[in-house]
Amino acid sequence: MKKLINSAGSVVTDALRGMAAAYPGLRVDEENRVVSRASGPRAGKVGLVSGGGSGHEPLHAGFVGYGMLDAACPGEIFTSPVPGQVVTAATGADGGAGVLFVVKNYTGDVLNFELAADLCAEEGVEVRSVLVDDDVAVRDSLHTAGRRGTGATLFVEKIAGAAAEGGAPLPEVLRVAEEVNARSRSFGIALSACTTPASGRPTFELGETEIELGIGIHGEAGRTRSTMRGARELVAVAMDAVHDDMPVSGDTLVLVNGMGATPLIELYVVFGEVAEYLRGRGARVTRSLVGGYVTSLDMRGFSVTVCLLNEELLRLWDAPVETPALRWGR
Repeated sequence: MKKLINSAGSVVTDALRGMAAAYPGLRVDEENRVVSRASGPRAGKVGLVSGGGSGHEPLHAGFVGYGMLDAACPGEIFTSPVPGQVVTAATGADGGAGVLFVVKNYTGDVLNFELAADLCAEEGVEVRSVLVDDDVAVRDSLHTAGRRGTGATLFVEKIAGAAAEGGAPLPEVLRVAEEVNARSRSFGIALSACTTPASGRPTFELGETEIELGIGIHGEAGRTRSTMRGARELVAVAMDAVHDDMPVSGDTLVLVNGMGATPLIELYVVFGEVAEYLRGRGARVTRSLVGGYVTSLDMRGFSVTVCLLNEELLRLWDAPVETPALRWGR
């Protein structure tokens, strides 16, 4: 294993220290492992808080800032943050209008954020939660009851974040977040496994010509093992899974996401095939992102996330945002 780390046990803390040095617009609490806006909460604004295991960068801490999250709490690699972290993040993000938790559907995240919401209520902080479950690859897994939360998490954080930034009350921010999730679907493919610093070995083994279809973001193997094919064929596998579950039509927001070690040139090849697939079914790529946004350490591969837009969601997507990993309009 060759990784740019000091030790397996200090990876998250060292990364947070580096993030603090790189982005003075963030406040990084290394002791409690909470990343928040340096400006603090804005009175009367709904706070947005998310988090999850580290190893998915820039998710979630890279999306803290104007127009998106107010705070994020990173756990250990592929491990949920503990309830105390979430409570610290939520109380620090509360401007008096309540807090929305954006929670990926993984059992540890769900349980710990639920417990944190109960603890916040005892401290007088109103909390609502949206559960992101966009992955069509599996209905249940070792990590979830129901579908996993993957690329749509970014869409929810951006669009709900814009609603909150615009002054929408908590029930309205929750409604928008739930609509984004309901209109989004994802599917991922791995060409290689990732290697966690603690284990020092790949999370699953692949032969020279083997790939995994329908992988998760925690190093899980896919639902099916297959042989390597061209980009057009692999995109068809991913998009057929999305289209079969949620027929694509009209204006779409598309994320072609690298899993951590995929060259951008390959992601552009993939995006071109996704765009062609959508055109062939009468849908339009109205907004798009291409790059590593919801990663799995050093996994090679890609995921595709499609959201069916309406006027409201498009307006909120286009609203200004300024975070380490996503910024426009300011």
